[in-house]
Amino acid sequence: MNPREVLSAHAREAAARLQMQFDDNSLLSQLFGERDRNLERIERALGVSLASRGNRIAISGPGPSADLARAALASLYAHLKRGMEIDAQAVDAALRMAPHRVAEANAEASHDGEEIRTRKRRISARGPVQVQYIKALRKHELVFGIGPAGTGKTYLAVAMAVDLLMAGQVQRIVLSRPAVEAGERLGFLPGDLKEKVDPYLRPLYDALHDMMPGEQVMKRLASGEIEIAPLAFMRGRTLSNAYVILDEAQNTTPVQMKMFLTRLGENARMAVTGDLSQIDLPKGARSGLTDAIEALDGIEGVALIRFGEADVVRHPLVARIVGAYERRDKAAESRRKKDNDGQD
Repeated sequence: MNPREVLSAHAREAAARLQMQFDDNSLLSQLFGERDRNLERIERALGVSLASRGNRIAISGPGPSADLARAALASLYAHLKRGMEIDAQAVDAALRMAPHRVAEANAEASHDGEEIRTRKRRISARGPVQVQYIKALRKHELVFGIGPAGTGKTYLAVAMAVDLLMAGQVQRIVLSRPAVEAGERLGFLPGDLKEKVDPYLRPLYDALHDMMPGEQVMKRLASGEIEIAPLAFMRGRTLSNAYVILDEAQNTTPVQMKMFLTRLGENARMAVTGDLSQIDLPKGARSGLTDAIEALDGIEGVALIRFGEADVVRHPLVARIVGAYERRDKAAESRRKKDNDGQD
């Protein structure tokens, strides 16, 4: 049951006062946070005042901000009702989602339903672009998730793959990455080929262990239900009844990308994720991800979801770091254009 909300007569005025009433007192300590730190985080972010009394919260502040606070609190409470935990990142995610929820009358119902269930946890969207991404992963055979680090592109794709595997909608998961050296040399790493390549695939292993018990991961890896392999191992295969994910796709060449995409077999789905700002190919080489996005534009069954700085869901500093690099690169590009125009 959703919290019942009682709006005062002045709720739509410039200075609004809203009240929210919750039906499960046992969840309120988690909602408010230790020493009300979750409420304080919302107050600082939106410039509102939150006063709790019993099972009610009074929200005071500018009308639009009060509406956003109410939407954020309703979302967090809905998370708790579904057995999910709340931390600082969850509060920040609820704040990012709040404008989207307020903008659409039915947003709360539709967005709260956008979650992925895995063996160990339920994963819900932490921003409006993640909502679009999850919907695209459910609907389309091929989905490109493009954007900076920390936006959940690969994590959500792996979660969707695990969800569909557990539901019996696919028979196996295939996870792949190009083993491109980011300023280092594979040959200097110790061990055989598997031991050299495993560090490149570690993020995929980590995501799997976050969603399934360790023994289940190992069992399914041994049986072949889950396969993690370098991109080069995909050549010559047809991947049917599978959920196939290509991570770090910006480091593929156009030939490699075409080879990968044409592995798609019957009852198979693909998710391709990458960050075009972190290409480790030799200077002057064209990224297969860029090439594929251009070639497949408008093709039926293909979805492209773009994430930005505002969609970063890791530590808040990560978003600021991404933004700083983007601004620096745009300024450099602008200077180059001016210099070229001056030479013409």
